Amino acid sequence: MTPMAPTTLLFRRMALISYIALVLWIIIWHFFLSESIAYSPLFIILLWVVPILLPARGLILGKPYTHAWANFIIMLYLLHGLTAVYAVDGEHWYAMVEIILCSTMFIGCCFFARLRGRELGLGLKKLKEK
Repeated sequence: MTPMAPTTLLFRRMALISYIALVLWIIIWHFFLSESIAYSPLFIILLWVVPILLPARGLILGKPYTHAWANFIIMLYLLHGLTAVYAVDGEHWYAMVEIILCSTMFIGCCFFARLRGRELGLGLKKLKEK
């Protein structure tokens, strides 16, 4: 495996730390901090925990492609946080933590996928090169 540049490694760590923190935060928020009990625990697991666990293997292994498509899943949580800041009384600060973690993970994943993809020679060829 080719070695990573220090900047690439920084963004990988940024993505991984915020990913793990986001998974833990979602579990803590929805199971322990939330005051509403409108949904069953199984529903909460299926709606909030399972989707965030889908890219776990690729993120841990450092695959650039997984870092790129994990951003689509993160958008669900970012939209949830933005909605909760506005609409859910008493949980504004919880939603702000989710927004910060999602934004940090998004930035880390984007830059890691781009930099690591360049290091490995992955990517689409430009029309001029064909």
